[in-house]
Amino acid sequence: MATFGYFLSSEEHLPFGLVDQAVRAEEAGFEALWISDHYHPWNDEQGQSPFVWSVLGAIAERTERVRCYTAVTAPTVRIHPAVIAQAAATVQVMFGGRFGLGVGSGEALNEHIFGDAWPTADIRIEMLEEAVEVMRALWSGEVVRHRGRHYTVDTAQIYTLPEQGVPVLMSGFGPKATELAARIGDGYMNVAPAVELVELYRSSGGKGPTQAGVKVCWAPTKDEAKKTVHRLWPNQAIPGEAAQVLPSPKHFMQVSELVTPEAAVEGLAHGPDVVDFVKSIKEYADAGFDELYISQIGPDQDGFFRFWDSELRDALKDL
Repeated sequence: MATFGYFLSSEEHLPFGLVDQAVRAEEAGFEALWISDHYHPWNDEQGQSPFVWSVLGAIAERTERVRCYTAVTAPTVRIHPAVIAQAAATVQVMFGGRFGLGVGSGEALNEHIFGDAWPTADIRIEMLEEAVEVMRALWSGEVVRHRGRHYTVDTAQIYTLPEQGVPVLMSGFGPKATELAARIGDGYMNVAPAVELVELYRSSGGKGPTQAGVKVCWAPTKDEAKKTVHRLWPNQAIPGEAAQVLPSPKHFMQVSELVTPEAAVEGLAHGPDVVDFVKSIKEYADAGFDELYISQIGPDQDGFFRFWDSELRDALKDL
């Protein structure tokens, strides 16, 4: 049976809004949280992008039960893995063991800001594997000296360490990344109901939980929801590798001009009908994901939580 979490969209909300949503999600019975880690939003309409590690500290202080995962951090180009290792260790101490580090190979949108060349997908996966090696070495509490192909660590040691360690879950949108998640990760993440990748993760030896993010948009009418989705998240409908290689919100806005309102909501539950939401979310459960993280698109978080309490939670209980 799938469990349900709430997906906090750093691209849309101010820091204290995200913290308030985390508290409301815990009160509403969600088991866990995802929170996105971006330097930029995907487009200017989304409008926000707070530093996730500051927000996580506040969430740790305001919540008591829910687990929380970054979805996802790229410990590769923008921030050195030795720094992410210290940040994740501190946050795990603050959460008392309720934190997990979700990692991925990243997007140029967030990682290009220092002018580094943007590596190919194969190199990014190679960098991610080495980054996880560096972080786990530092979480041992020992002095680390590392000189690898992509990273150097010179006599570094982390002193503030959690007793529970830091689980590392890995996103994978293709076979190579998914196989890497199975080989070195403590769990697997995706944002598509990709049954073949869940099966690949398991057949490749993956033992950890499988987590999926599911975007929805509750609104009083389908037309209102469609307008909200098309205004804020047309980039969801951009196909191929564009999400990994386009470097700025401006570029995503240019490409998103090709996305119609109908294309923006294709396959995405929107409007007031609980049946549509159950159908959409069930697709992810049927794909084999253990944990489903629901993200309400738009500012009407109050409306979504009322909908969750009055209809959606009970309608999903058989999943």
